[in-house]
Amino acid sequence: METGNAPAAEDAAVKGTRRLLPEEREQQIVEKAIEHFTRNGFGGSTRELARQIGVTQPLLYRYFESKDALIERVYNEVFQWRADWERQISDRSMPLTERLYAFYLDYSSVILREEWIRLFIFAGLTHEGINKKYLSKLRSKVFLPVLAEVREEFGIPAPRDAAQTEAEIEMIWSLHAAIFYIGVRKWIYGLKVPADMEAVIRRQVDMFLHGAPAALRAMRAGAP
Repeated sequence: METGNAPAAEDAAVKGTRRLLPEEREQQIVEKAIEHFTRNGFGGSTRELARQIGVTQPLLYRYFESKDALIERVYNEVFQWRADWERQISDRSMPLTERLYAFYLDYSSVILREEWIRLFIFAGLTHEGINKKYLSKLRSKVFLPVLAEVREEFGIPAPRDAAQTEAEIEMIWSLHAAIFYIGVRKWIYGLKVPADMEAVIRRQVDMFLHGAPAALRAMRAGAP
């Protein structure tokens, strides 16, 4: 962290521009941090981030006491969780297919953004706790509820043991991985992806709903 006459340096940094209110400056730092970490990963320096914003590094640390605190705020800003998602999955007044279409279309519109994909990849490499927190929520609020709705829809008994539960979760992982990988192809590999994303998502849901019930029944019957 820099030392010295921070107030004077800050005055010089903002000379000739309107002074931002504290909440505006904080949001500016967060938005620039999202851009910075999206491009450079979480190893990107806060000194360079401050330079890009046009403030001093000590000023940045007035708003966020550490780099980890700033990363946590970036996590909360980018990896937002919509409360409506859980309702979309469990609302049995709608057919299951329509519910899953609605959820996965909404979910994909959030996760298939450049900052979401790249930051999630970077977090998996350098900040393990961020991904674990998100994936734990995904398991409890999406994976298990979706599987419960599939069993209800097709009259399939609940898992007999933890091993069957984990086997079921592997099936829904395949659906999520297929959607997530569209973002990887675009924002990591720089490849073209289908223009009609809605059609792609609907087909992925259809494939899951056509295959999962048969696989669940075979599992209950003890088939290998």
